Order: sequence, then structure tokens, then C-alpha cells
Amino acid sequence: MAKRSSLSIRIVEGKNLPAKDITGSSDPYCIVKVDNEPIIRTATVWKTLCPFWGEEYQVHLPPTFHAVAFYVMDEDALSRDDVIGKVCLTRDTLASHPKGFSGWTHLVEVDPNEEVQGEIHLRLEVVPGTRASRLRCSVLEARDLAPKDRNGASDPFVRVHYNGRTQETSVVKKSCYPRWNETFEFELEKGATEALSVEAWDWDLVSRNDFLGKVVVNVQRLCSAQQEEGWFRLQPDQSKSRRGEGNLGSLQLEVRLRDETVLPSICYQPLIQLLCQEVKLGTQGPGQLIPVIEETTNAECRQEVATTLLKLFLGQGLAKDFLDLLFQLELGRTSEANTLFRSNSLASKSMESFLKVAGMRYLHGILGPIIDRVFEEKKYVELDPSKVEVKDVGCSGLHRPQTEAEVLEQSAQTLRAHLVALLSAICRSVRACPAVVRATFRQLFRRVRERFPSAQHQVVQNVGNMDAPVSRAKEAWMEPLQPAVRQGVVHLKDFITKLVDIEEKEELDLQRALNSQAPPVKEGPLFIHRTKGKGPLASSSFKKLYFSLTTEALSFAKTPSSKKSTFIKLASIRAAEKVEEKSFGSSHVMQVIYADDVGRAQTVYLQCKCVNELNQWLSALRKVSINNAALLGSYHPGIFRGDKWSCCHQKDRTDRGCDKTHSRVTLQEWNDPLDHDLEAQLIYRHLLGVEDALREKHQLLCGKAEAKSPTGRGGAPQEPLAQLLRVLQDLREAHSSSLAGPPPREPHHLLELQT
Repeated sequence: MAKRSSLSIRIVEGKNLPAKDITGSSDPYCIVKVDNEPIIRTATVWKTLCPFWGEEYQVHLPPTFHAVAFYVMDEDALSRDDVIGKVCLTRDTLASHPKGFSGWTHLVEVDPNEEVQGEIHLRLEVVPGTRASRLRCSVLEARDLAPKDRNGASDPFVRVHYNGRTQETSVVKKSCYPRWNETFEFELEKGATEALSVEAWDWDLVSRNDFLGKVVVNVQRLCSAQQEEGWFRLQPDQSKSRRGEGNLGSLQLEVRLRDETVLPSICYQPLIQLLCQEVKLGTQGPGQLIPVIEETTNAECRQEVATTLLKLFLGQGLAKDFLDLLFQLELGRTSEANTLFRSNSLASKSMESFLKVAGMRYLHGILGPIIDRVFEEKKYVELDPSKVEVKDVGCSGLHRPQTEAEVLEQSAQTLRAHLVALLSAICRSVRACPAVVRATFRQLFRRVRERFPSAQHQVVQNVGNMDAPVSRAKEAWMEPLQPAVRQGVVHLKDFITKLVDIEEKEELDLQRALNSQAPPVKEGPLFIHRTKGKGPLASSSFKKLYFSLTTEALSFAKTPSSKKSTFIKLASIRAAEKVEEKSFGSSHVMQVIYADDVGRAQTVYLQCKCVNELNQWLSALRKVSINNAALLGSYHPGIFRGDKWSCCHQKDRTDRGCDKTHSRVTLQEWNDPLDHDLEAQLIYRHLLGVEDALREKHQLLCGKAEAKSPTGRGGAPQEPLAQLLRVLQDLREAHSSSLAGPPPREPHHLLELQT
């Protein structure tokens, strides 16, 4: 049994943001942090106070996370980006909205007293004495403190307050992972109700000390427990007056928290077998379960159910059969060919999910290089005369403004070139398209031809809305692109004809060839850290290489087309984590800790180009190594330089890590490895939600069967639905049994008082 949490996040838009630039506008983007860890950065929307993002993410997290915060920033090219405001949603807030938190919420000013993070390790004891007991507080260490200084670290010390007395630890310079191992004692008065306060601060020589967080301990509870030791989460200081919201604008969000308890695989086998049997029999069987699931699923969650079912059957090798069953059901209730897949049906949603799950890697491989080139060129393009910005051209001293006609002509040429490149790449990619996608389209065309034999050519023509009326420009200023569009339509029709021209033997051969290879999970350029020289004269640099991660190894090559060399075997990976910015003076650096051929721990440092790429690589590495036996529970976020670790200043290179690893924090991607147990659990949870509707349907079918039966008894047609209801009952009992186990030990942080 495993507990899993995930966040579905949609950052929709902002409005009425304050102007941060001298132009009277801003260049806003969002940073999403989970427990102060940046995991997402949206695109920047230039020159606007009402930005629209519309970006969606799914994040997998440990169930112990506390809050998710959305920071709206203003990007500046020459100086540090400005913070506009933030929205913070606690785990409790999200849990109180089972269908998700959705709507507009005001941005609040970022208060330094609230921007705290990290944990502190304390040992608390009540020591008996001859006259009175004493309260002993040992401040051992802290981890993941907020970096308050320009060097990317802090100079932390701790103040301990009790009964009017204050004692302080020493200052640990340049560390967010300090170790003190200092002990303080206070006289403990009988019946005293005062709490013990432990505050972490960043020491500053010139300016005021910065607050890093606090822990407030209930001494009365401690007297009952006598002794307690553990990690305590640092809390903000809410005793100080909070700043007003001001006029910082609003942010529209959709955030949903999901907590799932996933049972052992064997518990889900009856459900999976029942659904697979239904798909294998297709329309030749009773044909109840899939139509009933569609009938009892409302439009709000149909996409989610379709995706889960598709992944479940894809893992069982039955995706094509599942979609074929849906094709037949869809065609059976469709009277005209040109209305196929226009409704919000389970078939249309499942086909959409199938193309994303099975075809996303193919799409990125074919179109990715061209799209990257478009962004690298950064050419100004605008065809709408009402939006043209006239800019200066020419070399220094010979500037002249471009005419509107020149801008429009250059834009048309640029767009035509990109459009031709995209269409050409697609039309040349028939052999690169996954065999299962081609075979599924072939089956779809066969079913359509059987249902609408006279309209088969019209159906092909209308695929993708490529018929002549639709392909015409809706705006007059789009007319310069129409020759390229019309030529592309001809090529795309030929592409579709070739795409579905695949025989069973070719499908099997292509699938066999695909199975014999380890497909890339993620690939792209990274910068690998290299050290030159030894001792105090050693220097470091990053060299660009092209890396490829598969389900077997992490490999690299000098160029994308060069022969790859295996770098790290997948089974030897022990952790993939971020590196403190101060370590190399560079951001977006990660470390991969692995065991070499003789079992010694080694670390490689890789730099990414942005925070999103960093988190994508970390997610990919963590997913493919999640079942490794020797995964680490702690690591060093710094580097070992000279004679000590830069993070915690410990001098033993093999010393245990000073921070906990984050192997369960990952971003969901369409090409993620399938998780059969999780998909089955999601289907079970959905069916449990519509169980009453399933029972009503079962009773209705039983009544009809009894009316038709000469003996007045129902026959076999009721069996699949009856079996499904029994399977749901068994799974409900299995979940109840798992919850009825021994209660977990009460965590030490229950000693904390209100903060």
C-alpha cells in the first residue's frame, strides 16, 4: 500500500497588475513553489498588465507537503526581476475543496517575515532537579534555510526564549545547512504556561538581522512526554502586523489536490481482467461495461476518465482494441459522416488522449527542431496591418525606419518558410509515426468505410478540417499564406493515405523493432561540469554535450548525430537533486549521484538552461530510477571544495547528507512510464463515485431481461455489470482493511504550539 499526492495546476490569467516598467507596463510571468521549492516557471507575457497564460501542469508530491505558492514576477533584462505579489494555498485549503480550488484571488505583498523555509533539528528534555526541574533545549542543526545574502547563503544563528530569558547559538557563516550542537537550559517553574520559542536568524554586520523562521513548543505537553527529538518545520512570524493587500491585481487559478491510497497490484487484478475481457469481446460480447461507464460519466470528468482508461488498456496491450470498440459505438449512433468525433464523447476524448500518450514523442521529434529554430531566430513577425510595429533597420549611423509594406513582406516570407518546413517535416514522417498509431487510424478508416461506404473519400478529405471552404483565409491579411496552405493540404491528404496504408505484418515488425530498442525518456543539450587542476589553483567550467536518458542508461555524445557513449547505468543511480546556486555561481545546476563499477559513490554535475528544463530532467531521472534498491534518503546540496562541503561545512567527504532527497517530487509528462496500479485505482475511485447509477442501470437491465425471459429470470446479459459491482465491493473492503491497520506513531511536531 502506498499513499500518493498530486496537484493539478492551471495558471489561467492575471488582471490589473501594477506597472513595474517606465513604459507604464510590466512583463509578467509566474513562479510556482511547493514548500518554497521552485518547480514551475510560466512563459513571460510581454508589455501587459492583464496577462493570459493558460498553462497546465500536474505535479506528483509526497503526502507531507504543506503549501503551494504562486509568485507573479516582472522580468527585467538589465536588473533583478521584480516581485509583483503572490498567492499561497495551504494543503488544508486545497483539501477543503474536493473538486478543486478555482477562481480569482488577490495578490498579496511578499512579507519577509513570511518568506521562511526549512527545518530545524531539536532535542528537548525535562531534567529533574533537587529543587526544581530544568528545561533543556539542544539546537543540533538546520536544513534548507532561506538564502538571505547576495552570495546565495545565510549566516544563521538561533535564539532560544523561555520565561524571560534569551540565549543564542554561535553564528555559522555562509551556510543554509548549519550545524551547531549547542545546548541551553532554563529553570522550569511548576504550572508555567509560557511556551518555548526557538527562532532562526541571519546575522548581518551592517544591516538588521533577517528573520529565518521560528518554532513554538508547548512546554506543558513536553512535561508529559519528558523528552522529544526530531525535525521541526520553521514557521513565519505572524505576531507582526501583516501588510495590506494594496492594489497588486489578481490571479485566476485552478488547483486540485488528489490523495490516493494505492493497494498492492493483486487487489486490482479482478477489475483489470473484467475490463479487459469486455474489450477483447468487443461488440460480440454483452457490451455493457464500456457503454455504461460512458453513460454514467458526466462531461466534466469525461476527459480524465478517458485518459485513465486509455493508459490502463495501453499497459495491457489493448489500446487499439479499446479504441476500436469506441469507434463502433460512436459510428452506431452517428447518422452523418461529417459529424464523427464532433461530440464530447468517450471516443473523441479517448482518441485525443491516445494521440498524446502514444504520439507525443513522435510529434516532438518531428516538429521540435523546427519550433526550436523559430524561437532561436527571434524574428519580428506580424501580418495584421493594424498591429505592425515599425522599427529602425541598418547599421550604426545609418538607421532608417522600415515601412509598413517592408514589415508585412518580410513577415509573410518568414511565415511561409516556417509553414513549408513544418508541412514538409510532417509529410516525410510516415515511417517515424508509431506503428500503434498508424494501425489505429487504419482500423478507424475501415470502420468508417463499412458504416459510410459512399462517403469514404469525403471523410478522408475532411480529416483535420482540410476541406476547401475551411482552408480559406478568415482574414484578408492572411491571404499571402494561402498558396502554401493549399499546397500543404494536397501533401497532407497524401500523407494520411500513406499513414493508414500499413498491413498487420508491417505493424508487428515495426512494433518488434521498437520493443528491441530503449526509447529515449528525455534528451537534449546539457552542460557537464569539468574540473581542471588540483588544490587551491583548481578551476572549473561547464562543457556542452548532448545527453539521452532511456530506461537503461544516461548517455552522452558530442553532437545529436554522434555515437552515444553510456555514462551512467540506470540501476546505479542513487539520487537526482538540485545544487545550491552559490556552489558554482550558476543557477539551474543538478547533480546525479551514482555508484561506479566498484560500488563507490560518484557525483556528476549538469547545468540546464532554465528552471523548467531543470525540473523536467530531475523528474525524468527520478521516475526511471524510482525502484532502485539503493536510493539515498539524504544528500549534500553543495559541493566538496578544498577540505569541506560548501553546504554544511563538514570536513568528511563521506559524511551523511545534510538535506533530505526529493525522489517523489516529479512533473507529469505524457510519455511517463505507465503506472498500472495507479490507473486501476483512479478507475476504481471514479466507478465508486457513480456506483449508485451503476446499480440503477443493473436493476433496469435485470428487469428487462426478466421481462424477455420465458421463465421470468434474468440471463447472462446482467453478468458483467453484476461482476463489476462485486469487484467494487471487494476493493472497498480492501481499502477499509488497509485503513484499519495500526495507527502511525504520533509525530514529534505535535509539540508545536500555535504560531
